[in-house]
Amino acid sequence: MHANIVQPDKKYNSAAVQELKSLVEDKLRSRFSESILSASIDYDFPVFTVKREIVIDVLDFLYHETALEFQFLTTMCASHFPDNKDAELVMMYQLHNLVSNKRIRIKAFLPISDPHVRTATTLFASANWQERQEYDFYGVIFDGHPNLKRILNMDEMNYHPLRKEFPLEDARREDKDNTMFGR
Repeated sequence: MHANIVQPDKKYNSAAVQELKSLVEDKLRSRFSESILSASIDYDFPVFTVKREIVIDVLDFLYHETALEFQFLTTMCASHFPDNKDAELVMMYQLHNLVSNKRIRIKAFLPISDPHVRTATTLFASANWQERQEYDFYGVIFDGHPNLKRILNMDEMNYHPLRKEFPLEDARREDKDNTMFGR
């Protein structure tokens, strides 16, 4: 076998991921019961959807629980699903246990009419700029954030550019054949 051929990554085999999902789900359900809305595996990541009111409590529990210790916030991002009535925005937190090299995702859905969620900066210093980015692009308001203001766009902008509130292109265009773009 050639040395430059990449071998499949065995650390994310389905049995190990399923075992991690079961462990975390059991711990979360025993602590937060009905506030855990769902548990699944997406792209080799256990994903847990929780009520937005407890998302920071869940992150704190996952951080401090000795059997889990998810103490590194790999990423945090928002997304906009305009067709999800009263749950148009979602916040996703990807956590990593650096010692055991395990990763999970936590999701919380928010209505666009009330896009508030508590800040994660009390647990993760790196959440500061990540939350500012999601505020800037999606309008998610992180209650308790130490300096919630735009980070990449101009302060004068009166909209959040990554929300799907505007058409991607001018519908009046006649110079484009949409059949070439799968539309």
